[in-house]
Amino acid sequence: MTVCDGQRKLEYCRSDEIHSLQESRLKTHLAYVASHSPFYQTMFREHGIDVTSITMNSLNTIPFTDKTVLGEQNDNFLAVPMSQIVDIVLSSGTTGRSTKVMYTEHDLRRLAYNEEISFASCGLCPDDIVLLTCTIDRCFIAGLAYFSGVRNLGASAIRNGLSSVESHLEIIRRLKPTVIVGVPTFLLKLGQFLSSEGFDPALSGVKKLVCIGEPIRDRQLAFLKVGEKLEHLWGARIYSTYASSETITSFCECTAQQGGHLHPDLAIVEIVDDHGAVAPIGETGEVVVTPMGIEGMPLVRFKTGDVSFLIDEPCPCGRNSLRLGPILGRKNQMIKFKGTTLYPNSINAVLDILPEVKEYYVMATTDYDLSDVVKIFVAAGSEACSAEMIMDKLQARLRVRPEVVITSDEHVKSKVYAGNPRKLTRFVDERKSL
Repeated sequence: MTVCDGQRKLEYCRSDEIHSLQESRLKTHLAYVASHSPFYQTMFREHGIDVTSITMNSLNTIPFTDKTVLGEQNDNFLAVPMSQIVDIVLSSGTTGRSTKVMYTEHDLRRLAYNEEISFASCGLCPDDIVLLTCTIDRCFIAGLAYFSGVRNLGASAIRNGLSSVESHLEIIRRLKPTVIVGVPTFLLKLGQFLSSEGFDPALSGVKKLVCIGEPIRDRQLAFLKVGEKLEHLWGARIYSTYASSETITSFCECTAQQGGHLHPDLAIVEIVDDHGAVAPIGETGEVVVTPMGIEGMPLVRFKTGDVSFLIDEPCPCGRNSLRLGPILGRKNQMIKFKGTTLYPNSINAVLDILPEVKEYYVMATTDYDLSDVVKIFVAAGSEACSAEMIMDKLQARLRVRPEVVITSDEHVKSKVYAGNPRKLTRFVDERKSL
């Protein structure tokens, strides 16, 4: 039996069997953390926590770990001698300084297993040729993770990484990949370039696009505009996957495309509200992950900063594991506007479907009446594009009416395409702490 066969059997188990397995894995994980992690040894002692009494139902009695404390006490999270560390990556921190995340050989094998079963869930197989358009160097983990998963699966990997669209076109012509992994906005740009060169993406042989780093679906699991465009342009099946460097765990859509499946043997996921209380299934809140089976830098109740929700309805694919919905935004990007809470992605979802809008970005600044100031800068795609029309559309969908400024295409693009050209900047946050 292969690894994927074993995982498939596990995720198709009854919910009570999955719960029982997670209880066992959690106890093993907490025992390891309590005996090996200096940070958690101190935390458990200061809070009087006896990990032997913790169950799935009482996991919420353990305090959260967030990116701030992970950065401030980075070395205290190391649970093995440095001699056992084989790979060190850097993750974005909350203070502007990146945070070290250190992996043992065991952790890298876990990483490969995680990506293998994730890719298998969306239908990848040993016959596939997978083009990776994400970097495998520069202290990032994503490229290495996907490469390792493809290898474990027995498929072929093409590591063209952060290359130009011209380079990827040549690769597609010569090596004929069947799957491409990349950031959705870059895959859209790549497809449009192929079309401009007289090479139809839908006839390229690419059957699947696995999208990383950006959402492609809304709260109802329907495609955002970028997802629709990708599907139309490439004539391929579009899948979303979500992961973080710290948790070494990803959540990938299956062939049913109804949310990212949780791998029960690898992690426990909670959704918590603004007060830190665990939210009921289906309600929106911050994603909190307890990744199990990690040696180098194990974590308990890690707050990712991402906002989503859990789905426990039966999946058409037959799996009974929980699913994570689309990432709706970042916790630190939450906007409080005239008594309403919203995220930039919800504004994007309205603007993305308006053909009159050519380009746009959202800017938030600080006010002194406990309300953020929101302005949306739009480059008009037609004469029918007016600020009033856009504000009406926003009010109808979001119940708020932020100011819209019609401006030049050059101005908007200078903001949208600033920084990493593969990842568009749609939200400019100029708020200051009061």
